[in-house]
Amino acid sequence: MIKEKFGKVINMEEKCGIAKDVTEVIGNTPMVYLNNVVDGCVARIAAKLEMMGPCSSVKDRTAYSMIRDAEEKGLISPGKNILIESTTENTGIGLAFIAAAKGYKLILVMPSDVTLERKMVVLAFGAELHLIDPAKGTKGIHDEANEIMKKTPNGYVFNQSENPANPKIHYETTGPEIWKATGGKVDILVAAVGTGGTVTGAGHFLKEKNSEIKIYGVEPAESAVLNGGNPGPHKILGIGAGIIPKVLDTKLLEEVIQISSDEAIETAKLLALKEGLLVGISSGAAAAAIKLAKRPENAGKLIAGFTVVFPSIGERYLSSVMFDSIRAEIYGVEPAESAVLNGGNPDISSNEVIETAKLLALKEGLLVGISSGAAAAAAIKLAKIPENAGKLIAVVFPSTGERYLTSVLFDSTRAEAENMTID
Repeated sequence: MIKEKFGKVINMEEKCGIAKDVTEVIGNTPMVYLNNVVDGCVARIAAKLEMMGPCSSVKDRTAYSMIRDAEEKGLISPGKNILIESTTENTGIGLAFIAAAKGYKLILVMPSDVTLERKMVVLAFGAELHLIDPAKGTKGIHDEANEIMKKTPNGYVFNQSENPANPKIHYETTGPEIWKATGGKVDILVAAVGTGGTVTGAGHFLKEKNSEIKIYGVEPAESAVLNGGNPGPHKILGIGAGIIPKVLDTKLLEEVIQISSDEAIETAKLLALKEGLLVGISSGAAAAAIKLAKRPENAGKLIAGFTVVFPSIGERYLSSVMFDSIRAEIYGVEPAESAVLNGGNPDISSNEVIETAKLLALKEGLLVGISSGAAAAAAIKLAKIPENAGKLIAVVFPSTGERYLTSVLFDSTRAEAENMTID
């Protein structure tokens, strides 16, 4: 129990317990109503904040499920197998932090035009990264991964677009979480389609609970293949791969709503300005939920009449077109120097702090900030003192490492990511 300043008592017992490792805190992300971007809507929109997961995207679930499934089938084990995957978005990051925590070597293939943040984060987790010409498309990325597989003894490719473990985790977790959070009152699920795992798995679960629930997909208007159009370039990173993924159950979908790149970007900006939600570009496809919420036939829907999944955090898109104007504004100001890196603790050097933060990513799958490195370094020193034998030391990691991508913590990683060449 925690007693606040004015006497209010908060029960925190349900949130107690220490996870065995970072994989145990995947899932159970919160839902929140949208209140200030819903002018003209006749139904309420509740967003599931997948960026609140340990590595800030819905793909934390997918990566965990695919690794767990392969392990349970005896197909992979740490120290024996090398994991390989082609990805254009957050699946690579999900695989990277779990591979680091479990002790796997990971090889990722990405198009060279993915954001700098994505490259830096997977490198920080110790993954080997191969970049290819984005003009080769999704097929080219997959082909490169398969070529690497042929040359890699004990290599294992997940192939997320065809892997049943992808939608399975959303049937087991995302769908039930939405059902529970809404008290079974959800009427419509809206999810942007990348591999289709989220909308298929969660959609099937919700349909089984209530056959009247309607499931909507979202795709880029510029690459509307699910609506019978041709693949094309767009700016909504993480969805609209230009193919119909094999794990996607198209029969489940009431409709696939087309959203332009500009609509997605502007909606994502509004979510930050009006709702305090810094989300990624694919979360900007919430524009589809807003469109649905304005349809007269949906008036009077119960509480969480619409549920939209916000798949990733906005800090992963800081070098993208979404933040062009803000980045230009920041770069016009010279930052002040600050030498306070270790919280005033003279026993821990700045280098120790930075190296500890790096090790937390490489060995524990925890991408933390510089101050978290200081806390961890201090805790490790305390844990080595003989009089603390058998004691449990709790340490607070105050912030995510993605907030430090331009700092000294990531100097070498940033240099590597910026100077990578296409295979």
